[in-house]
Amino acid sequence: MVKPKKHLGQHFLTDPGISRRIANGLSNEEKLPVLEIGPGKGILTKEILATQSDLWAIETDDESIPFLNSHFPELSDKLIHGDFLTFDFQTHFTGKLCLIGNLPYNISSPILFKILDNKDIVEEAVFMLQKEVARRICADHNNKVYGILSVLIQTYYDTKYLFTVNEGSFFPPPKVKSGVFKLKRNRELPSPENPVLHKKIIKAAFNQRRKTMRNSLKGFLLSLPQDAEWLNLRPEQCSVRDFIDISNQLS
Repeated sequence: MVKPKKHLGQHFLTDPGISRRIANGLSNEEKLPVLEIGPGKGILTKEILATQSDLWAIETDDESIPFLNSHFPELSDKLIHGDFLTFDFQTHFTGKLCLIGNLPYNISSPILFKILDNKDIVEEAVFMLQKEVARRICADHNNKVYGILSVLIQTYYDTKYLFTVNEGSFFPPPKVKSGVFKLKRNRELPSPENPVLHKKIIKAAFNQRRKTMRNSLKGFLLSLPQDAEWLNLRPEQCSVRDFIDISNQLS
């Protein structure tokens, strides 16, 4: 029997209807391989297998591996025993892929940053995590929850909040509601010319989000004309495209 482990942040989903909705959120028009992160006891795995022809899974829990092998023999050698945060995509995949999973709250940010580091490989993702984080990722500008994660992720991905999941759909139930959202690689926006500078600018702006961009970015503005319209805006008033334009000007 697989027991949820607190140190792994495990809250096993128990509602098959929710699992089905999560699996159906993945469009995967290109029929790419799909990698499930942390299948646990496989309630989501079952639904993904019904809709996707090339499913892989990566699981770090020693107890879950034999359970998954016995209940899902069709995964065969596509079940990887390892940590997603140290996983090398190119070891198992030669091209693009999709990701899906009920993410542990305690490592959701490192997972998202790993995806950004591999944005040319990860074409699409459907995830469930803490509702407030999911809402923040999908927030548009002129919204009080719009921030660093919103701009960083939306620089490269279209985001869509799909639905909310109540605490009672898990064992053990978490203390907060969860949110399911979708990422889809966006190639319509221009890429930042200097991604490292782009990230620094976003962080500097939102670390002083009540100030205007002129004040929060004063250390970056030596080479820019001082009459740019965005200088008098607060960070949350600047769109993702604005931030890309700003960082490209400053680079």
